[in-house]
Amino acid sequence: MVDTPYLARGWMPVETPSSVLVSSSKYLDNPALRDWLAMILLRRNGPDMPPPAEMYAFLPILDALRDHGRIEAMFTEERRINPALDAWFSEGFVSNYKIADFAQYAPGSLGGILHAQMTGGNYELQIVPWSEPTTQLQFFNLRSGQTHDFEHILTGGGFNFMGELVPYWYRLTNVFKFIHNPELAAELSMIQIFGSLRYTVRTMLHYPQIWPVCVNAIQRGMRVGQESDALFMARLEDYFHLPLNEARAALGVRGAVDVDTDAAGAFWAERGPLPSPVPQMEPL
Repeated sequence: MVDTPYLARGWMPVETPSSVLVSSSKYLDNPALRDWLAMILLRRNGPDMPPPAEMYAFLPILDALRDHGRIEAMFTEERRINPALDAWFSEGFVSNYKIADFAQYAPGSLGGILHAQMTGGNYELQIVPWSEPTTQLQFFNLRSGQTHDFEHILTGGGFNFMGELVPYWYRLTNVFKFIHNPELAAELSMIQIFGSLRYTVRTMLHYPQIWPVCVNAIQRGMRVGQESDALFMARLEDYFHLPLNEARAALGVRGAVDVDTDAAGAFWAERGPLPSPVPQMEPL
């Protein structure tokens, strides 16, 4: 009798005539996604492939994997039982603002903070070229892109690579809080879960000195998502003029804490030295 190691018990190798990898998971079955995941999880950072370019490569992979008909049907059914979502779609509000439009807002206001961030760095507001949404998913993604930079500010996530985890994890908790169908909520969270893996795994593998910063950012994002109203459906444009704390209160954003993660983000990107003092894990 063979003594099977404990961790190997129950494993049943599957025989198949296929000469290539075949899986019941459409994600594992996709060669492009497997290659992309291996790259973004295991690589060190370098100027030849900045993190935004990683997501540019990911989006068409995700689009090809999606069952768009199923997603539209889930949206339609969700709207039947979710009046807030139905009203949001029915209004169909989108913006056409440009960076220059935010010059009118006072320093410290939601719009003023965004203007300072956008003009102080090499940023653009319209990450994806404009196209008129023709499906519910396209509208959801369009508004998500239009509000993402404001979610950085409102949730307390700085405009840097560690700060990116805060709005990611706000979405990963907040969407599930206000979408009744978990399958639909998962479809709406794919960008965030895959995108956040880059920061968590690469930090642990290559930049463990700032792991406490990474953990803190995740915790802060989760807290905002769990405690706040459905910010992803809010018409943020009505609050650009308000001071940040007032905008947060008016939009039902709770639990946000502003933490400076610029130095840690630069270290993660191999663009700066290790922050001093070295970050320590904060007690829960």
